[in-house]
Amino acid sequence: MNSIKPARTSLILGTLNDVTRSNLQLIAENALLRQQLIVINRQVKKPKFTSLDRLLLVGLASTVQSWKQALLIVKPDTLLRWHRQGFKLFWRFKSKAKKAKPKISEETIALIQQMAHENPLWGAERIRGELLKLSITVSKRTVRKYLRKTRPGRTPTQNWSTFLCNHSKQIWACDFLTVTDLFFSQIYAFIIMEHASRRIVHFDVTRHPTDEWVAQQLREATPNDQKPKYLIRDNDRKFGPAFERVAATRGIEVLKTPIAAPKANALCERLMGTLRRECLDHLFILGETHLKRILKEYVKYYNQQRPHQGIEQKLPEPKLDRPISTGKILAFPVLGGLHHSYERAS
Repeated sequence: MNSIKPARTSLILGTLNDVTRSNLQLIAENALLRQQLIVINRQVKKPKFTSLDRLLLVGLASTVQSWKQALLIVKPDTLLRWHRQGFKLFWRFKSKAKKAKPKISEETIALIQQMAHENPLWGAERIRGELLKLSITVSKRTVRKYLRKTRPGRTPTQNWSTFLCNHSKQIWACDFLTVTDLFFSQIYAFIIMEHASRRIVHFDVTRHPTDEWVAQQLREATPNDQKPKYLIRDNDRKFGPAFERVAATRGIEVLKTPIAAPKANALCERLMGTLRRECLDHLFILGETHLKRILKEYVKYYNQQRPHQGIEQKLPEPKLDRPISTGKILAFPVLGGLHHSYERAS
């Protein structure tokens, strides 16, 4: 920004100097002076410069040869400092690293993340092999990059819900249901269910559930090598050493749920709630024999006639015969008409 100093103390010399200058120079200098007047009029005591004021003053001064002499309310050093600051901002914006485009397609990235989310036991090399099956070639380093974004700091362990889903056909669950009879005495119903089919495998009732009695129920529920690989139970003291011995003899691994964690045995807890809502809450229980008879009828209905939402409205024990699609529909009462089962007449 070199300048030609015009005479500022003499009107005649200043006018003669302006005669030799071009119209563009005069217009730019007038604009520079006018912008300073705008700033002065904005605040009388101390002019306050906005970012736009600084940008305009720097821009106009760059077009005026005698810009230093045209400055009235700001020092030339201040204007130069503003110019340097603007230059820094400009290059910071221009030098900003652009977002690198991924070397692989967005579809492949999404597929890697999907595989990592759905298969927590898979590592980078396992996912890479699965991609090769689909004719998608990526390096292990690339897979590991997007793997870290999907599950940062996460060890490839199997959570509880995944374990239950993967082993549902090999899992049974058991629990006690407390029932109050007509005379306010407690009766205990012990129930074992199968996870995959929601089938009630075994049940019995007693007023005095001991460790030996519970162990006997497990024996009766597993005849002829009909047993699960895993059996879920809570931390009730009714499950004692005798129960553990019977389970170990039959090769059943007992899984204890954490304390005060009913969701760990959610399917069995839901079954207990269903028994109360659909059966026991609507009847007076007279004693052990009466409760056993009621549960026997309801369990038969539950296993063979009641569709279950958890298994897509299927029956735990479906009939082998093909269902009849035509014919009169008959209603069969259950528990004296508390429920009904509907079938077509053959």
